[in-house]
Parts: sequence; C-alpha cells; structure tokens
Amino acid sequence: MPVTSVYKSILKMNRIIDLNCDMGEGLQNDALLMPLISSANISCGYHAGDTETMMRTVELAMHNNVAIGAHPGFKDKINFGRTAIPVTLPYLFDLITDQIFLLKKITETFGAKLHHIKPHGALYNMAARDSRMARTIAAAVKSVDSKLILYGLSGSHLITEAAAVNLRNASETFADRSYQLDGSLTPRSLPGALIENTDQSISQVLQMVLQRTVQTNLGDTIPIIAETICIHGDGEMAVVFAEQISKKLIENKITIQTI
Repeated sequence: MPVTSVYKSILKMNRIIDLNCDMGEGLQNDALLMPLISSANISCGYHAGDTETMMRTVELAMHNNVAIGAHPGFKDKINFGRTAIPVTLPYLFDLITDQIFLLKKITETFGAKLHHIKPHGALYNMAARDSRMARTIAAAVKSVDSKLILYGLSGSHLITEAAAVNLRNASETFADRSYQLDGSLTPRSLPGALIENTDQSISQVLQMVLQRTVQTNLGDTIPIIAETICIHGDGEMAVVFAEQISKKLIENKITIQTI
C-alpha cells in the first residue's frame, strides 16, 4: 500500500479520541475541566480526596455526561501517591478492589455506572514495568466487574496483561509528560519530565493521534498507540491545556469521545 494511503488510513482510524483527566484530588479546577473531557479518573480517597469529594465529583461528571472511572493509588496522601511502595501481590489485589468498591458504591447511589479503572502515580508506573503487578491489577479489576476498562500506559504490561485475561483496555498517552526511548514516561525527578508549554503539548497530542508516534525527551521518534489521552488535573496548566487541546482536536475533525 502506498505511503499516502497508509497515512490516510491512520487518519481515518483516529477520528475519535478519549480525553481523560485525574479528578477529585482536592483541587479547585474540576468544574472547569469537566466540560472539556470525556472521561474522569476519580481519586478513591487513598492518595487524595475523601468520600464527600468523590460524591461531588461523580455528580459533576454525570452533569457533564463524562464517563466515570476509579483512580486507585497507594494509601499515601503525604506524597500524593507518587512515591514507590513495595507491596505483596495479595495486598495489591485488595488495594485495588477496596478502592474500586468505594467509588462503585457511590456511583450506584447516584444511579451512575463505573466505566473504567486507571491506577494512579507510582502504582501506575510500577505496574507498567512489572508484569506481575499488572497481572494482579487486571485480575482485581476483572473480579469486580469484567466489563470495566483498564486504562494503562500505551505499550506497557498494563495493556498486555489486561488483554491476557480478556479484560477490555485502553492505551493511554499523555499530553503533559515527556517520553523516554522505551516508551515510558520521563521520571518526574528528571528535567523536562513535565510539559508546561501549550504549543508543545498540542503538538505532542496531534502527533500521537494522527501519526501514531511521539518524540522522546532526547529527540528520537518512536511509535505509540493513543486511544485515550491524559491531562493531569493537578498540573498548573491543566485548564489551559484542556481548553486548547480540545479546540485543536475539534479543528482537526477529531471527535472527543469516551472509549
């Protein structure tokens, strides 16, 4: 098939993209972000938030017709769930299921449905690298509801292990983080890990969606699958990024829609 035909096929396949955001983490911008996204990852009270915040965020998502997802993390509010904590696999299984059930109970109270699960912070990155952790998370999600979708780092163990147990999954990419050569996110401890320039963020999103590639922090271009794109709700530029990215996606005739 000629290169031009391949490129047109890629464009056609990527006319719909999910735009997700981490919510319910005690910040003041949830109401501004919610109308701009299609999926919300709601903190379950372990790394941030509490029951009242979860209830308020679920209501906000329902009001904006946004898909509701659980965002389980380590029980570590001091470090916002972004510090790696060694855990046993049985503990990890319970850590995930306990948090899913917390949010599931709230969604059912409001007559809403839980749509997806996305691990948070250090837990997310550890499971992306560790197949046993990823397998345990996938099993935990499936044990609660086999119809849930696991959001995981594109190309990582979270995706392959979910597929291995026939759990629906969504390859996630990031609008506000830079990438390394192996497709992992640049650690926050390193320079350039966070994208803080709007034009750079938009350029990265369009490249990931339209070309299925991303430029690494060292300038290399690597392949990537983008089914859902994350904007961190706690980022200083979160609202601006969400506004401008959604605008550019629409301008490029790309529909923002949940998985």
